[in-house]
Amino acid sequence: MGWRILRKSSWGEAMSAMEMSFVKTGDARSFTPEAGMVRQVLAHSDQLMLVRHFFDKGWVGARHSHPHHQLVYVVKGAIRVDVDGRVFDVKKGDSFVVDGGVEHQASALEESEVLDVFTPVREDYRELVG
Repeated sequence: MGWRILRKSSWGEAMSAMEMSFVKTGDARSFTPEAGMVRQVLAHSDQLMLVRHFFDKGWVGARHSHPHHQLVYVVKGAIRVDVDGRVFDVKKGDSFVVDGGVEHQASALEESEVLDVFTPVREDYRELVG
């Protein structure tokens, strides 16, 4: 759902307008791009996108890269990540960044929930929620 927000100067004058993305948990649409993974595209703008992923234990994602910078926060569970040949395990409360263009892969050591923030926005994901 898009909201039109007017930014105001310190004198109360409208400076610029922007679209605000507001997504309630119950309204988030779920997608299953591959077995063992559920994706929800949450709030986003032209520059940022928040995505929630749920992984079944044993899920192994495809090795890939994309031009977007990706900040990852593990909400629940534990995942193994290979970022450009460096392998590490991350668990609930841990976070890391994958720079755009860097090859990476993840797998779920446990049933997991992960939040990803992408910049710039992932147009391929935005198309899912139209």
